[in-house]
Amino acid sequence: MSRKISIIVPKIEEVKEIWDLLTEEDRVLLIQNANLKHYRRNELIHCEGDIPTHMMILVRGKVKIYKNGLGGRTQIVRMLKPNAWFGYRAIFSTKSYHGYNTNAMATEDSSVYQIPASTINTLLHRNASLAYNFIVRLADELGASDARVVSLTQKHVRARLAETILFLKDNYGFREDGSTLDVCLSRDDIASLSNMTTSNAIRTLSGFAKEEIIKIEGRKIKILDEEQLFRINKMG
Repeated sequence: MSRKISIIVPKIEEVKEIWDLLTEEDRVLLIQNANLKHYRRNELIHCEGDIPTHMMILVRGKVKIYKNGLGGRTQIVRMLKPNAWFGYRAIFSTKSYHGYNTNAMATEDSSVYQIPASTINTLLHRNASLAYNFIVRLADELGASDARVVSLTQKHVRARLAETILFLKDNYGFREDGSTLDVCLSRDDIASLSNMTTSNAIRTLSGFAKEEIIKIEGRKIKILDEEQLFRINKMG
C-alpha cells in the first residue's frame, strides 16, 4: 500500500517523451486518467503474478525490476530512472492474464504515474506516433536484454562487476563531485545486477578498491579510474 508524501513532483504534462506525441484530445484523456502514487524506499510497486491493470511512468526516484529465482535468490533485470515507462509489456502480452513476470520495487522514495491499461490501449489505437514509440522501446529493451544475457553468462566476475559499475554511471550519472555514482545500492543488489553471489561482489568490490579503481564509502561508490573499468569490462 503506497503512502502519501508531501513533495513536489512533475506533472504528467512534463513527461515530454509521451506528452509531445499526443494530440489535444489524447492529452485530455491522459490528464483525466493518470493517477500519481508515491512509494517509500523498498516498497513494492507490483509483484510477479499481479494482473496488469496500469502502465507506469517513474517521475521521481529510482526503481529496480527483478525476478525471484531459486533458493530465494533474485535477479535484477533493469534499473529505472525518472521518465522511464514500465509495466506496459505485460499489458500488451496475450498472456497478460498470467500476471506480471517481474517485480518492481522503489530503491529510494519514488513517485509514479499510473495510467489504466484501457487508456493506453485507446491512445495506441488512435495515435500511430505513440504506437511506433512503443515498438521502438520494446525493440531497444529486447536488444539490451540479449546483450545482457551474454555478458552475465560468459564474462568473468571482475568484468561483470566493472560492467555493472559503468552501467550505473551511464544510467544515473555522478553526484556534484563528478565521481560518486548518483545511486546507492546494497551489496545484494550489486551482486544481483552482476549475476554473482553477494560474497563474490563484496570481495571483487574490495579488490577494485585496493587497486584504487574505485573508492567505497558505505553504499556510495566513487569511480577513481574509469579507463581501467573499461579495460576490465572489455577483457570479459
